[in-house]
Amino acid sequence: MAITVQAFAGLAFLVGVLGLALFAGAGTLAYWQAWVFLCVFSSIVTAITLDLARRDPALLARRVQVGPVAERTAVQKLIQSCASLAFIAIFVVSALDHRHGWSRLPNAVVAVGNLLVALGLFFVFRVFRANTFTSATIEVAAEQGVISTGPYALVRHPMYSGALLFVLGTPLALGSYFGIIGVPLLALVIVWRLLDEEKYLAEHLRGYDDYRRQVRYRLVPHVW
Repeated sequence: MAITVQAFAGLAFLVGVLGLALFAGAGTLAYWQAWVFLCVFSSIVTAITLDLARRDPALLARRVQVGPVAERTAVQKLIQSCASLAFIAIFVVSALDHRHGWSRLPNAVVAVGNLLVALGLFFVFRVFRANTFTSATIEVAAEQGVISTGPYALVRHPMYSGALLFVLGTPLALGSYFGIIGVPLLALVIVWRLLDEEKYLAEHLRGYDDYRRQVRYRLVPHVW
C-alpha cells in the first residue's frame, strides 16, 4: 500500500510539474491541447500504475525510485539530468509556441500526436508485462535473467522505443511544431543511456551477450 501511495504521489507531482510548465509557459489556461494531453497521459499512467499495484507490486517498487538521485553511477546521474532537462524543454517550448502563435497544427495532427502518446505508453505497458525486472535505474537483481520474449524479441530496448514514440507524439499533441526541436535532443540522451546500459548488462547479466547476437536491433526493428 505504501508503494502504491508513493507511486501515485509521484504521478501527481509529475502531472503538476507538466501542467505548470504548460500553462505558465502558455500564459493561459485556455490551452485545450494541453488539457487533452494531460488527460490522456494521466489516465493511461494511472491505469498502468493500478495494474502494477495489483499484479506486480515488486516492479512498481522498482519504478518509484527514479531520476538522477536514484542512479548509482556519475554517468547515469548526468544522463538522467540531461534527459529531465530535454523532456521539460519539449513542454516549455510547446507552451511558448502556443503563447506566441509560432505554429498552428490542424486538429487531425493533434489527434495523431495523442495517438502516438497512447501507443508509446502502451508499448511501455507491454514491457512491464514481459519483464518484472524493468527497474527505473540501471541494475541487475540477483535472480534476474535475460528476457527475450514479447517486445524483447523485436528490439533489445523496447522501453526506450515506447518512450521515443511518446516523446515524438508529445509536441504534436500539444499543437506545436517547434516543440519537436527537443525530440532529437532527448533521443540522443536515450541512445547515450542505452549504450551505457548495454555495457553494464554485458558485464553483469549472464546470457546478455548471446541475447545481443540473437536480437540485432536496439530501438527500431530493421533500422538500429
